[in-house]
Amino acid sequence: MVFLFGLLLSNVYAIPLNANTIPSNGDTLVSNICPQTSNPSFCASILESANSIDLKALIAYGLNLAHTNAGKSMTLAKALAVLTTNPQLKKQYLSCFENYDEAMCDIEKAKSDLAFNDYNGVNLAISDAMMIADDCHDNFEQSLKDMSLLPNNTRTLKDIYSIILVISSILPRNI
Repeated sequence: MVFLFGLLLSNVYAIPLNANTIPSNGDTLVSNICPQTSNPSFCASILESANSIDLKALIAYGLNLAHTNAGKSMTLAKALAVLTTNPQLKKQYLSCFENYDEAMCDIEKAKSDLAFNDYNGVNLAISDAMMIADDCHDNFEQSLKDMSLLPNNTRTLKDIYSIILVISSILPRNI
C-alpha cells in the first residue's frame, strides 16, 4: 500500500506554472500570508516553490496543486477500496472517492472563477472543497481509525485549500 501511495503522489509539487519571475520580496509575502493558514511551514514551502509574487498566479498555482492532489487522492481511494477485504473500510474508501470527485468539480469551478477575476467565487468553491475533504477525513476519525495514508493526504489537500482561501480573501483588496 505504501508503494501505491508513493507512486500516486510522486511529483505532486512539480506542477509547472508559467511564472517567469522570481519573487523579489517573497519573504514579505510568506510572512503576510502563511501565518493565517492552517500549516504555515507547508505554506512557506508552497509559496517558495511557486516562484511568483503575483497573488493571482499564486492562486492558480495552488489550484493546480489542489487539482493534482485531489485527483491522485481519488485514484488512491479507489485503489484502496479495491484492495481491502473489510466491507466497512471499503465503504469509507468509496465514500472518499466520491468526495474527491466532488472536490475536483469545486476546484474546476474555482479555476473558472479565477479566470473571470471572481475571487469571492474562488473562495466559495474552495470552501466547499474543504468541507468535502473534512467529510472524507471525518469518516476515518469516527469509526475504524484506519492507518492508511489516505487521511494524511486529505490533511495535505486541506492545507493547500487553506493557502488558496487566504490569498483569495485578500486579493480583491489588492487589485
